[in-house]
Amino acid sequence: METEADFDPIRWLDRALIRLCTKFGDYQKETPSSFSLSPRLSIFPQFMFNLRRSQFVQVFNNSPDETAYFRMMLERENVGNAVAMIQPSLISYSFQSGPMPVLLDATAIAPDKILLLDSYFSVVIFHGITIAQWRKAGYQDQEGHEAFAQLLKAPHDESDAIIKERFPVPRLVVCDQYGSQARFLLAKLNPSVTYNSDNPAPGGDVIFTDDVSFEVFMDHLQRLAVQ
Repeated sequence: METEADFDPIRWLDRALIRLCTKFGDYQKETPSSFSLSPRLSIFPQFMFNLRRSQFVQVFNNSPDETAYFRMMLERENVGNAVAMIQPSLISYSFQSGPMPVLLDATAIAPDKILLLDSYFSVVIFHGITIAQWRKAGYQDQEGHEAFAQLLKAPHDESDAIIKERFPVPRLVVCDQYGSQARFLLAKLNPSVTYNSDNPAPGGDVIFTDDVSFEVFMDHLQRLAVQ
């Protein structure tokens, strides 16, 4: 990418992924629905999908200096941190359950949940619209709403722990659903629900993008791998 002016990293990644799936996948020729990967490899296409959309490959909206910085950090960090850069972790907090990892997908958004995204360079605390309205009303400061106060505090405690251990210090973004800074979360999610989608989930969010979703990406991959 840095030495060849006309190099197309997305086409190169796609061809490499198709070759890998053709070689190591289990399938019947010309039958995309029969395609499968072993458990050890099954998550690999998802990493490649997120790498294609990451700031390491997509240079739009980043200066050349920022792009060089991101790539340098990817090369110098350990595997765990590099994985977080390529495919951020997403944790959901709600009244129904304790903190639990959820898919990096638009369907993870719900009005009564708080999401914590760790993409290494930034940490995002995202409040669903109902949680945000309760917080603005000051319920967390009222007697009898201790559980809500604890729910608000839990992702902040986790983000503090992440920030203390990491250098350079990641950017902390605290935002609400439909707020302007919610873009820091939405840009990292699989756009399974876009403005073109039929029947989006009530209370969820819609991502305004023409990027293909992971499901469409996998459909194309399976079709090309079994040829």
